[in-house]
Amino acid sequence: MAGVIKMVLALERRVLPPTLHVSEPTPHVDWSAGGVRLLTGAVELPGSGPVRAGVSSFGVSGTNAHVIVESAPEVEDVLPVRGPVRGPVVGGGAVVWVVSGRSAAALRGQAARLVEFAAGVPDGELAGVGRVLAGRSVFGYRAVVVASDRAELLAGLAAVAAGESHAAVVSGSAVADAQPVLVFPGQGSQWAGMAVELLECCEVFRAEVERCDRVVRSLTGWSVVGVLRGAAGAPGLEGSPVVQPVLWAVMVGLAAVWRAAGVAPRAVVGQSQGEMAAACVAGVLSLEDAARVVVLRSRALEKVLGTGGMAALDVSASRAGELIGSRWAGRLWVAVHSGPASCVVAGEVAALEELEQLPGVRVRRVAVDYASHTPHMDRLAEELGVALAGVRPVDGAGVGFCSSVEGGFLDAARLSGRYWVENLCRPVLFEESVRAAAGVGGPVFVEVSPHPVLVGDVEDICRAAGVEAGVCGSLRRGEGGSRRMLLSLAQAWVLGVPVAWPLVLGEGPAPSGQPP
Repeated sequence: MAGVIKMVLALERRVLPPTLHVSEPTPHVDWSAGGVRLLTGAVELPGSGPVRAGVSSFGVSGTNAHVIVESAPEVEDVLPVRGPVRGPVVGGGAVVWVVSGRSAAALRGQAARLVEFAAGVPDGELAGVGRVLAGRSVFGYRAVVVASDRAELLAGLAAVAAGESHAAVVSGSAVADAQPVLVFPGQGSQWAGMAVELLECCEVFRAEVERCDRVVRSLTGWSVVGVLRGAAGAPGLEGSPVVQPVLWAVMVGLAAVWRAAGVAPRAVVGQSQGEMAAACVAGVLSLEDAARVVVLRSRALEKVLGTGGMAALDVSASRAGELIGSRWAGRLWVAVHSGPASCVVAGEVAALEELEQLPGVRVRRVAVDYASHTPHMDRLAEELGVALAGVRPVDGAGVGFCSSVEGGFLDAARLSGRYWVENLCRPVLFEESVRAAAGVGGPVFVEVSPHPVLVGDVEDICRAAGVEAGVCGSLRRGEGGSRRMLLSLAQAWVLGVPVAWPLVLGEGPAPSGQPP
C-alpha cells in the first residue's frame, strides 16, 4: 500500500522521488544489464499525456502482488474542494463529539464514560477532544452530539448513555455496505432566507454558490446571492424563472459541502428540475450547460402561465390513472410518479377542480399555474429544443446518473439538449428511478436541498421494494446554517456513510488529556 500511495502521488506531481537508503545497492542484481536503475535523484516525468508505474510487493508468506497505475486524466473539478481544507468544512463554533460501539450497550457505556471525562475538560478544549474522537475506529452502533456549549454537550452525552433522544443527538446503527445516493428535488423546497447562514460560515458552500452565481448572472442579469440575501434591487424569490435557478445554485452548493466532507456519491437522482443539479453534480453536464438548461427551461415556462395546474394525490400513479380514466382523458394526466402511495396529476384547472370533488381521494393543489410533464408542454418543445441545441454532455466523474425521465440509469451521452426538452414534457418517473438507484449496495439517500420534501417518498419506495436503506436531508426550513448541516452529516454518518470528520471539524490544538 505504501508503494501504491507513493507512486500515485508521484504521478500526480509528475516527478519520481529518489530511492532512499541506496548507498549500497544489493550485489545480487546485475545493474549493468537491462534498463532498470535505482534513482539517486528526483526525475521529472513527461509534461503531458498519461504516465504509468508498476508497483510490486513480495510477501514473506509467498503471496506476491503486482499493480500498474496510470496518471488520471485532467478533468474539471465537478464538486471542487479548492486546495487543502485546513479550517472546518462547516464552521459556526459547534462542539461535535462522535461515539460508536460494537453494540447498543457498548455505545451507551462509552457515552457514560465520556460524560464523566467531559466534566473535567476545560471549555477551550472541548472542540479538541471532539477532533480526537473523530479520528478513532468506527463501529456499527453510532451517535453524534452537536452542542453549542458544555451544558448541551453533557446533556446530549447523558441522553446517549441512557438510550434516550435529545435535540442535540443523532444516533442509530449503520446500513451494511452504505453507499450514498444524492437526491435533488424539483421546485418546492425553497424558502426566504434559505442557506444565508451557510453562506457566512461555510467557505466551500459560498465559493460554489458564487461560481453558480457568475454563470446565472451572465444569462439573467441578476444575482443568485442577491436573491438569497434579499439585496436591494434583486428579484424576489418567486416565479419559476427566479426560483429554479436559485434552487439549482443552492443544491449544487450543498452537494459541494457533502463532497468536501468526504461523502462521494455512487449515484444521483433528480426529480423534474432537480435533474439539472444532479447532472451537474455527476459531472455529465458542465456548470455552464446546466445553468443554461435551468435558466432557459424556467424562462420558457413564462409562456404557459395560467394555462393549467397541478395537484398531489395520496394514491399510486396507476390508481390515479384509473381515477382519471375516460372522464378526464385528454384533460388530466399523471405528471409525477412520486411513490407507491403518492403522485401528482396535471392538466386543465377546471378538470382539477372536478377531481377535487371526487369522494375518498385527498387532492392538494400545487402552487403553480401550468401543467408540467404533460402534453401542455409540447407547445414549448420546438423552441426549447432549438435553444438547448448546443448543450453537450461530457464524460462523468464515475457517478451514476439515474434518470427520472427514463426511470433508470442512463448513459451520459443521452443528456443532450433533446433530453432536457423531454425532462419538461414527459412524466417524472421518480419512483422508478429511486427503485433503480436502491440497487447500489446498501443505499443511503441524501436529499440535497434547502428543505427535505422527498425523504418520505424515498422511504416509502424503499420499504415497498423491500430494500434496507437510510434516508436523510441537508438543511430545513428555518434552519439554514452550520448546526443543521452538522446534524445532517451526523445522520448520514450514523447510517454508515463514511463522513471525513477530521475535514469537517478542521485542525486545532490537541487537548491536554485523552478521552477514554
